[in-house]
Amino acid sequence: MRAALAEARLARDTGDVPIGAVVVDGSGVVLGWGRNVRETDADPTGHAEVVALREAARTRGEWRLEGCTLVVTLEPCTMCAGAAVLSRVDRVVFGAFDPKAGAVGSLWDVVRDRRLNHRPEVVAGVMSRESAALLDGFFADQR
Repeated sequence: MRAALAEARLARDTGDVPIGAVVVDGSGVVLGWGRNVRETDADPTGHAEVVALREAARTRGEWRLEGCTLVVTLEPCTMCAGAAVLSRVDRVVFGAFDPKAGAVGSLWDVVRDRRLNHRPEVVAGVMSRESAALLDGFFADQR
């Protein structure tokens, strides 16, 4: 989570919402790093999770990320939760809950939907205070 928080700080420094993500393999080696790049890249899909999953897949040379964990500072939205399912990660670990758009238990629960063919394990609330503080500070500065 510390690596994901470092990515979130980089997003904040470039004017994007401070959300960061990493994908680690079963040995703890980081395969992909990501931060929000919606503003810097003018990309509506430029969410930290998608960026990290894409990089991890490139690193691995395949789209199936079995044996991997997606670690992200904020509970994934529906797009990112779907990407986690489609990438076949074993686990999703997140920091702060997102009661407005969270799709890993708060508003929706995409990753545990029994209709889908893959359901990653979820570990919620890891370093949630640090993750929430970054977001709170960013949005306070926007007002």
